[in-house]
Amino acid sequence: QVQLVESGGGLVQPGGSLRLSCATSRSIFSFDSMGWYRQDPEKERELVASISTGDNTAYYVDSVKGRFTISGDGAKNTVYLQMNRLKPMDTAVYSCHAVDPRGNNYWGQGIQVTVSS
Repeated sequence: QVQLVESGGGLVQPGGSLRLSCATSRSIFSFDSMGWYRQDPEKERELVASISTGDNTAYYVDSVKGRFTISGDGAKNTVYLQMNRLKPMDTAVYSCHAVDPRGNNYWGQGIQVTVSS
């Protein structure tokens, strides 16, 4: 049973930073890619950032480019999302996601990020 466990969310003021962590129950290199989605109740779920574990190629949605950075640590079986210069529009539930070579999708339980003064 693959588990993805998120941590690091919470309440932060606009302009602040948070780092989300996604710890996996197996090597991050057993997945083709890992990423972070977010969903606000009033919006559709969107892919925020993803990384190819094979070559470290990263993708970012336009709204977070230059502010968010996704990275992986193979020794800790963990993927991170460093979020800087946070805005109220970044408020959402963030979920870790992984896809393995067979096309199986795995999800974390989700973690709340609230950006508010």
